[in-house]
Amino acid sequence: MGKFYTQTNLQIDDKQAYRVFDGKKQARLGTEKNPAILSVQTEERRAELEKEFLENGWFCQIHVDEEVAEDTSALQLLKDTPKTVVLEKVPGRNDPCLCGSGKKYKKCCA
Repeated sequence: MGKFYTQTNLQIDDKQAYRVFDGKKQARLGTEKNPAILSVQTEERRAELEKEFLENGWFCQIHVDEEVAEDTSALQLLKDTPKTVVLEKVPGRNDPCLCGSGKKYKKCCA
């Protein structure tokens, strides 16, 4: 080893590494294992949110506390889930043209 070698550069705290990732997959938000946690100020708002969760089949825990500000960020995450976008297949240079001329794409419409 060279003179710049220090043992601390190669040491890894294995216990810390296992605490960071325990090998278990986190459950999706809104499921029975990972319910959405909300806090509201009134019982009427709680009933309104419970109805919305039941309609969508999501699980939640709603806490009512008049002194705490309303926190419905988990509901916004569930509502705004990104949708999968499917793109049309673009023909390659040497594929037949989509217009039906029988020519290669590169000589017709490209």
